[in-house]
Amino acid sequence: MPWRQLMIIGAGGHGKVIRDIAKKTGYKEIYFLDDVVTEKENYKGKVFEFKRYIDTADFFIAIGNNVIRKKIQSEIAACGGAFVNMIHPRAVIAEDVELGVGISVMAGAVINSGTKIGNGVIINTLSSVDHDCLIEDFVHIAVGAHIAGNVKIGENTFIGAGATVINNVSVCGDCIIGAGGVVVRNLNKSGIYKGVPVK
Repeated sequence: MPWRQLMIIGAGGHGKVIRDIAKKTGYKEIYFLDDVVTEKENYKGKVFEFKRYIDTADFFIAIGNNVIRKKIQSEIAACGGAFVNMIHPRAVIAEDVELGVGISVMAGAVINSGTKIGNGVIINTLSSVDHDCLIEDFVHIAVGAHIAGNVKIGENTFIGAGATVINNVSVCGDCIIGAGGVVVRNLNKSGIYKGVPVK
């Protein structure tokens, strides 16, 4: 059971989900930092005030935007902040999966054997990542998206709700795959892709 307090950066919808996971995993003291006051309960101040808690709190960045999440996590890490992973008790993760830090794995998500997950990744509700995948830093795999086996997803990429990436495909960094899109070939150029198959 955690003995430190948890400081969640981001008090929006994603932050509320992370708070729920934190409670389920044993955190008793859970607080928010956010530049917009949307969650008055346990609100401690603006994001830049994180330095007050560097020595007393674990941190988690609950912001869906990959670029912003990366920026804030990098700033806190540079000051010596300690990051935790938030894994819902009803997620399924194979024993040999390699996890970075600052990762969220939501309820019903599945990560299968041989997969490596980078820092700051979101594996959202009921999504799946099959065997032997590489999910690079600060990727967001949205609700109900499915990544087949032997897939590489590049840094800062967003895989939209209900999207599918077939096996043995590589998606480069800084891509957006639209909701319901199906990726059937390598994507080697950053951009926005949508459709079945995506274009």
